[in-house]
Amino acid sequence: MSYTVASGQVIPIETKNSAMVLTVDKGHLLHVSYFGKKLEDKNDYIQFKQQLQQAGDPSGVSNAPYSTAGSRNLFEPAISVIHADGNTSLALQYVSSSIKKVSDDIVETSVQLKDPVYDFKVTLIYRAYQTENVVEQWAEILQNEQGDVRLNKFASANLYWYGRDFWLKQYHGDWAREMQPEVTKLSHGIKTLDTKLGTRADLFQPPIFMVSNGKAPEEDQGEVMLGSIEWSGNYRIDLELDNQNNLRVIAGMNNFADAYELAPGKLFKTPRFLYTLSQKGTGKASRDLQAWARKYRILDGQGSRLTLLNNWETTNFNFNEEKLKAILGDTKKLGVDLFLLDDGWFGNKYPRNDDHAGLGDWQANKKKLPNGIQAVVKQADQMGVKFGIWIEPEMVNPKSELYENHPDWVIKQPNRPEYYFRNQLVLDLSNPKVQDFVFGIVDSLFIKNPTLAYIKWDCNAVIYNAYSAHLKNQSELYVEYVRGLYKVLERIRAKYPKVPMMLCSGGGGRVDYAALKYFTEFWPSDNTDPLERIYLQWEYSYFYPAIASANHVTNWGSQPIKYKVDVAMMGKLGFDIPVSKLKPEELTFCKDAVKQYDQLSDVIWHGDQYRLVSPWNHDFASIMYVNTDKSKAVMFSYLVSNRYDAGSELPVKLKGLDAHKHYKIEEVNLYKGAKSKIKLNKENSYSGSFLMEVGFNPVVNAGRSSVVLVLTATD
Repeated sequence: MSYTVASGQVIPIETKNSAMVLTVDKGHLLHVSYFGKKLEDKNDYIQFKQQLQQAGDPSGVSNAPYSTAGSRNLFEPAISVIHADGNTSLALQYVSSSIKKVSDDIVETSVQLKDPVYDFKVTLIYRAYQTENVVEQWAEILQNEQGDVRLNKFASANLYWYGRDFWLKQYHGDWAREMQPEVTKLSHGIKTLDTKLGTRADLFQPPIFMVSNGKAPEEDQGEVMLGSIEWSGNYRIDLELDNQNNLRVIAGMNNFADAYELAPGKLFKTPRFLYTLSQKGTGKASRDLQAWARKYRILDGQGSRLTLLNNWETTNFNFNEEKLKAILGDTKKLGVDLFLLDDGWFGNKYPRNDDHAGLGDWQANKKKLPNGIQAVVKQADQMGVKFGIWIEPEMVNPKSELYENHPDWVIKQPNRPEYYFRNQLVLDLSNPKVQDFVFGIVDSLFIKNPTLAYIKWDCNAVIYNAYSAHLKNQSELYVEYVRGLYKVLERIRAKYPKVPMMLCSGGGGRVDYAALKYFTEFWPSDNTDPLERIYLQWEYSYFYPAIASANHVTNWGSQPIKYKVDVAMMGKLGFDIPVSKLKPEELTFCKDAVKQYDQLSDVIWHGDQYRLVSPWNHDFASIMYVNTDKSKAVMFSYLVSNRYDAGSELPVKLKGLDAHKHYKIEEVNLYKGAKSKIKLNKENSYSGSFLMEVGFNPVVNAGRSSVVLVLTATD
């Protein structure tokens, strides 16, 4: 609840462990007075503010929770406007606040602000998830002036963090090189993380980051914040270290080429920005964020997932009905739940035999599938195998009937030569007719194939030469495209609420927590070399839980099949290999591993994750998952160095166990007839205290490059 002291109104936004405190001064201006660990006595927040003032805290303009442009603010604004009369200044004063208990776990605080001169209002909304220590915040902008107001910048959040030294961990990459981390100490001025790609917006830089206070981020100690913008398009995150050495974080849609004309009475809602703040390092922060995601954001995040076999690595575009039916037999033989038919099944006038043609023409190719998709689905049903299919409904090849019939549906400048990304262009989802078309692609597949059990939704192109034949104001295209996408996904989920869908974009080019409301999982990277995947999955795990990570065993990499399967098991297991070419002992291992995975998946999907040994600075890597009551755990260890005698020389200290329980240890995922090399005590009983304080050696080396251990409590 808000409360009043002598200096004014105090509005705490608290979770179980963290707090942001807003205060109102005598001039009705709102300030961020505290950001950090939750304090037991709320009056201590005011004492913190008084200490800052004695130390020369700035006058109050720079620490606003939603800073404006054109008035008193001298730093980067969260919002910038041009009023209906042409004035470029904006001042926001506190009007009121309210608190709503959404559930036992969720508290939502709304703060109303208004310009004293113009009829322009902003409501700041903070949704605090108590147990998970996650806060989502966004802004709702409303104006009732005599004409349109141009929004030149419209951020979702404006944090203000008191400190002296701040460190940023950000990510960059490209196709097959996603999630490359960089850690730097923030210097004075502005560091901007952003994207301008329109679709596939995260290709070069994902919308996730972490900031630590006082020292570089560490796994188990120190104050650190993990943050992300929930938006599947262009985003912008500004990190500004001010003259008082404090940090301002402004995050939201990217206002690049995105000025938005807001009509009187029309409400503009920004996307949500989320953060979790930990005083116990990145490990605690990531477990909180993962728990929040499973419970509140990822579609069916507390449910189960389907194991699958994909045909892409086996056939590429070159298949027919008989080949697919043979792979259905391999699916059954392997013991996975589902067969996924990938790219290449559609197009007749312009058959999809490579990536130059056919996108947009979603009719089964009569030469490859003379009896249609239905015949393959029927065969799958008869064999007791579920069936899934690949689509890329937002895109079009210029060599397609769709392009010929509806050139006005395509995003492209009318007076410029077309420029292609992967030989394709983007359909204009700001257009309701295109939205209907894209929804119809999915809907038709389900109508014709009621047992369809899985969709792989791809998005491989960025927006070049941005122009919409539908929109009058071209600067709104990037915003309205994403809104159009969400409208389509909402319609799909209204009619097909539970069907699993993979969010794919040539890798992690689009994953964010707005998109994951509609998808059960995402594709981290087209790079499926298991050694590379250890690093990729390690970094993704700070922000996304294992249940959301689609990991496939493929022909990428020269490691043995066991290594590949073990790495893929740290998430949602799938296969994309020619099963018929596996050696007998490899096939037996894979079949046994699928059965083992079925027994362990609940711990991996829903347990707490602990990173034990980092691949970035050791010869091997170790990660473990522990279930809620700490009765079972799974530990994965992998050799990541080929140097002489590399491996695990010392015991690895485990985490997350019950110190008072005793655990037996078993090595699983062994080749048939192989014996474990781990050294157990006579009773095979270890206290949780011993395993966490002394540790256990998984015996990783060149001869044992991948080790999976299962710990089961005996008391």
